[in-house]
Amino acid sequence: MASENELEDWRRDALRMEDAVATAVIGQTETIHLINVALFARGHVLLEGGVGVGKTTLLRAFARSTGGDFERVEGTIDLMPGDLVYHTFVDADGKPRIDAGPLLRHGERLTTFFFNEINRSRPQVQSLLLRAMAERTVYAFDREYRFPHMTVFADRNKVEKEETFELASAARDRFLFELNMPTPAASEVRRALVFDPMFHDVETLLDRVPSAILDPTRLNAIGAEIQRSVTVSPSIETYILKIWEATGAPQRFGIELDDVDMERLILVGASPRGMSALVRAVRVIAWLDGRLHVVPEDVHLALFPALGHRIFFTPVYELRRHELAEALTTMIVRKISVP
Repeated sequence: MASENELEDWRRDALRMEDAVATAVIGQTETIHLINVALFARGHVLLEGGVGVGKTTLLRAFARSTGGDFERVEGTIDLMPGDLVYHTFVDADGKPRIDAGPLLRHGERLTTFFFNEINRSRPQVQSLLLRAMAERTVYAFDREYRFPHMTVFADRNKVEKEETFELASAARDRFLFELNMPTPAASEVRRALVFDPMFHDVETLLDRVPSAILDPTRLNAIGAEIQRSVTVSPSIETYILKIWEATGAPQRFGIELDDVDMERLILVGASPRGMSALVRAVRVIAWLDGRLHVVPEDVHLALFPALGHRIFFTPVYELRRHELAEALTTMIVRKISVP
């Protein structure tokens, strides 16, 4: 097990990375912090947000600060699974060539893979990506390719409904967090984004982010040490288990939502994988806050990002998913006694 000094050194580097990214992407403090949590919890992230809010800039800044390679793929209706693995073209001599595709071209240096508008790609493409997320490997050209340090980020097109394929529940469950990246509301942030020339040149902006603050090849080991070192007391364990029960049967805890038949609301509550993901995130939140023990506030911070997309409603309520998931997790925090 790592010493407390080692854990503190890693924590300082993690917070330096968070501060560095915040210089390039302003007005997104909570999103930046939770992405940092996901990196050390070794989980993937599904991002939501409008066009032009800075999702790609944010992820490129994280990739630069961690020192690894960045790759981006655009989801389209004609994208095929093979397009992630290989690229075919005709060379200058008129001969057909096959090169490694976006998943393979960086080898084990790949740390940040951004799939833009994932719901515009076919289910077959989504399935290949989900396997790569789960196993961090792909089999191609008669061999296995590994990218052990990769974190996948994907975002959904929430505006257009034509030629889109919604993610299946099992697919969404593969993401540690589902995060909303809103347009900043603070007037000073809006003014800076619109009128400060610094934020108009993305490449120059990213050049200001210190590179390789962390060694990306150590993220897995550091993440494992965090999980071993941060303790969860029996009372917090009981609290988390009650939360799990409440995601499947909220009426047992006296939870009511306006204009909702609670007996007909829940189709399936959080899965064991979802609860495991929550605990991994909670331990990292405690560590980043300078503690080696979990407190209820750590659970509250991770609850909606980790479980909101893992609670599935009956069809009559599914169209109100985001609103109801947020309201339900809020009521769970209010109704279940905090240790």
